[in-house]
Amino acid sequence: MVDITKMPKLGFGLMRLPEKDGEIDLEQVCRMADAYLEAGLNYFDTAYVYHGGKSEVAAREAIVKRHPRDSFTLATKMPIWEVKQESDLDRLFNIQLERAGVDYFDYYLLHAIAEDKADQYDKYHAYEWGVRMRDAGKIRHFGFSFHGSPELLVRILDVHPEIEFVQIQLNYLDWTNPEVRSQRLYEILRDRNIPIIVMEPVKGGTLANLPEDLMKKYQAVRPDASAASWALRFVASLPGVATILSGMSNDAQMADNLKTFTGFEPLTEEERSLVNEVTQGLVSVPQIGCTACRYCTDGCPQQISIPDIFRMVNTLRRQSGDQYTKDAYAQLVTHSGRADDCIACGQCESVCPQHLPIIELLREAAALL
Repeated sequence: MVDITKMPKLGFGLMRLPEKDGEIDLEQVCRMADAYLEAGLNYFDTAYVYHGGKSEVAAREAIVKRHPRDSFTLATKMPIWEVKQESDLDRLFNIQLERAGVDYFDYYLLHAIAEDKADQYDKYHAYEWGVRMRDAGKIRHFGFSFHGSPELLVRILDVHPEIEFVQIQLNYLDWTNPEVRSQRLYEILRDRNIPIIVMEPVKGGTLANLPEDLMKKYQAVRPDASAASWALRFVASLPGVATILSGMSNDAQMADNLKTFTGFEPLTEEERSLVNEVTQGLVSVPQIGCTACRYCTDGCPQQISIPDIFRMVNTLRRQSGDQYTKDAYAQLVTHSGRADDCIACGQCESVCPQHLPIIELLREAAALL
């Protein structure tokens, strides 16, 4: 079973790695990995689809080849949308082993379970396969990442007691979000004493880049603390959380996160009230809940950079006349599709973990931009 006392509170998510000239900036990733390990932390999280399959390779080059195998733990995930027959489970897994350059994975997850994918994992007997891999020593711990409803989570856990841990999206903005329902998912897992791994603690950067009026509220209490540190401390203050994944994209983010978890201080009651106040300020102007996972962009026939456009829409919802954002959009579409290039094929909506009405939102973007 998973012993959360042996897991670091901060996990290094290899989902949003720095890039240079369109490729992963491996030199910077090596520096970040070294700094993370030197701080006494060891949990690295990747997936078959991150960076178009290059994230697992980056893990091999920056971590596996450069550090002893017992100095780190590595997690990756099975993409059920790539499975067409049961034998594909072994095929994909072997590709992952080769990409990562390892003989086993410390943590292995069925990826992005939600209402539209849950049946596929059952159809191809993925749970049974995971247990076999664990028994064979190819997986040390077996779990899943989850983007579905509380009802679905209960149903899966009732049928599959072999699951050792669950990864959920949890942050203070989604804590009471009626779509994500982080609090209810958290409560279900706590009731069953199942270790929790947290993804999107800063909601794809949304909680790391707050509007100035809200940021001032935090600065009045902790002048030198970043917005991201408040989001991470909210999650890390919750009992039962094993590891919090941060998709760090540069040396500065790594340094800031290490600062947060060195001599970690849980939120006080006064600080928790302040977080609630900031949350109310954020929800007063509805924002597109995009976490920039970029699952939507890989298969877009129009090559629309959907997450970048949604970030701009969120800015314009707060500041309708922001010329800087409109200028940035003009630059963006010199090398990617425009919002009004959308042909409403629905590919993006079929893979969005946040279940966003992307086609409709792109129409709004086209009008604003």
